[in-house]
Amino acid sequence: MDPKNEARLIEQCRTDPAAFGQVFDLWYNPVFGYIMRRTADYDLSKDIAAETFLKAFLKINSFQWRGISLSAWLFRIATNELNQYYRSSRYKPQSLQQLLENPQMEKLLHEQDDDEREVMEKELRGFNDYNLIRSNLLKMDVKYQEVIALRYFEQKTNGEISAILNKNEGTVKSLLSRGLEKLRNML
Repeated sequence: MDPKNEARLIEQCRTDPAAFGQVFDLWYNPVFGYIMRRTADYDLSKDIAAETFLKAFLKINSFQWRGISLSAWLFRIATNELNQYYRSSRYKPQSLQQLLENPQMEKLLHEQDDDEREVMEKELRGFNDYNLIRSNLLKMDVKYQEVIALRYFEQKTNGEISAILNKNEGTVKSLLSRGLEKLRNML
């Protein structure tokens, strides 16, 4: 989405909370896919995606354009939620009560097709190479997991990864290089 249209959409969301449905429609599948590829757990991915979009919904009024796109902001929230999950023994979404209190957001989250679970899980089982790489990737430091997943699973550029992770581009390149070397040695 070009910056002008994105800015208009953000303004719409600030004046009409129902307009957040457009944000959800545009970016839910890519963000959910990113989370699913990092966790390989459908239910956990749904929880983390729900928490990601709920936090975005609640904070859209404070979003400020500072060289980071709305998409990068959503991926940053998802990455933070994933990091929270990996740091804790059990993921505990903090805002689910707020979700239950907001029927508009709850409706958005439950509009996904019931067959989505089966399709996603079948697709994951079918990718043996992906599963081998993913299992080794999970043994690595989170900093390497993030950059490798964003670069190769989500096809993000180094610049986009830099914006999502709030790291300079040189650091991203270095983490990618070191992470890939570690992954090669593990395989």
